[in-house]
Amino acid sequence: MPVLCSSCAEKRAVMKRPKTGHSLCKECFFWAFEEEVHQTILAAKLFKHGERVGIAASGGKDSTVLAHVMKLLNERYNYGLELMLLSVDEGITGYRDDSLETVKRNQEQYELPLKIVSYEELYGWTMDAIVKQVGLKNNCTFCGVFRRQALDRGAIMLKVDKICTGHNADDVAETVLMNILRGDIARLRRCTAISTDSEGDGVVPRCKPLKYAYEKEIVLYAYFKRLDYFSTECIYSPNAYRGYARTFLKDLESVRPSSIMDVMHSGENLSVREGLKMPVQGTCDRCGYISSQPLCKSCVLLEGLNRGLPKLGIGKHHRLLDKILSEQPLTEKEERKLKAVDF
Repeated sequence: MPVLCSSCAEKRAVMKRPKTGHSLCKECFFWAFEEEVHQTILAAKLFKHGERVGIAASGGKDSTVLAHVMKLLNERYNYGLELMLLSVDEGITGYRDDSLETVKRNQEQYELPLKIVSYEELYGWTMDAIVKQVGLKNNCTFCGVFRRQALDRGAIMLKVDKICTGHNADDVAETVLMNILRGDIARLRRCTAISTDSEGDGVVPRCKPLKYAYEKEIVLYAYFKRLDYFSTECIYSPNAYRGYARTFLKDLESVRPSSIMDVMHSGENLSVREGLKMPVQGTCDRCGYISSQPLCKSCVLLEGLNRGLPKLGIGKHHRLLDKILSEQPLTEKEERKLKAVDF
């Protein structure tokens, strides 16, 4: 006997919501998902009427659903936002070039302006070239650092007031776990925030409208809505640290479905001991971007790449960095350490 939708009690249910366990028809699921995002936006006061908002678009399921829902809610509830798409081309042949084609189709489907910024244009390097130098072990460090700054630079070019990203509940819970495992108290304090204030010149405030949406539900929404999205994983990410946190979280979820929200709420409610010394946020002496060190991570990584010492920004090489910047010669052993590549 077919199961009826637990919301309307009229139509046949097509799914059981991972988040609540309710059996819903497509239309009721769409409404519930969209309304939850709307309530998240209202409760956190993410936007103000008349703001220009850049949607970080990769072509993947999260950013495609975000663009679709933001456009829909903006029109349904008259947010009064000027929406536009912002993409970063990391220069990964066979991956990013294909996903950007999806973003270009999304631009036409949603009739939103699109700006694409590239690593090659901003840094003089592509991820393909970086991987040739640094190998497949630490390449995600380069990509993550460069992408964050590239989004800010693109947002400044578009003159947007805010960037919204497709980070979902699973992403936030994974980040909480990663920061606990790394003992990174500074990032742990801020990684669960649904929005960030401007942290200085060159940094645009960000927000996560999908923060409380489960990844499974985003996939179901995209599937039932038949949205056009790119589903291939990055060819350079198999060894990413996040992948291990994701696998652990999925194992927890299979035993306890509420694990994702539990981990995220734990991160939100963690308190740091008073008097604990935290990094002081300043600006990079070279590029002016936010940094707690004289040089931001992006400039340190670029320094290493441009000098043929790709390991300079990986791990604890502050002493060697100071030596290089003060133009002191490195010993043969020190150079060998910074040139080492792990494939």
